[in-house]
Amino acid sequence: MRRFAHTLCSTPEDAEDAAQEALIVLFRRIGTLRATAALASWMFQIVRNECIRRSRLALHRPVSGAGTEPSAEDAALASLEVERLVDSIARLPSEQRSVVVLRDVQGLSGAATAEALGLTRAAMKSRLHRGRETVRSQLRGPMDTGGSKVSWHA
Repeated sequence: MRRFAHTLCSTPEDAEDAAQEALIVLFRRIGTLRATAALASWMFQIVRNECIRRSRLALHRPVSGAGTEPSAEDAALASLEVERLVDSIARLPSEQRSVVVLRDVQGLSGAATAEALGLTRAAMKSRLHRGRETVRSQLRGPMDTGGSKVSWHA
């Protein structure tokens, strides 16, 4: 579980916390598990979900050490954009969301993403493409058709 968490989570600390959280969930809910053969897949699913949750939280953490402070307006706009992006990713179907999070949020390679999710590279690429396209269309919104551009001339 720890090795799996280290491939999914963005930091070693998050990976350790995700593996520990999986053990806590196991301890609390072991009585609800119907088939003991499903234990391993259940644990990997818990670790994966915890890593995704921690990645979402990381998007909201402020980056420290920046040279200049952005204006309040720029900070508010950036926060709204991050919220829109996180919301768009959260609305993806789970098979697309997991690929987008591992590949684009956590920066795993295509091979590592496919291996972590038990997919072929072709299946991973297909899900990644569909997920990215869905996020793009959601971020464009209903007002932006993408077709006509307005140009301003003096």
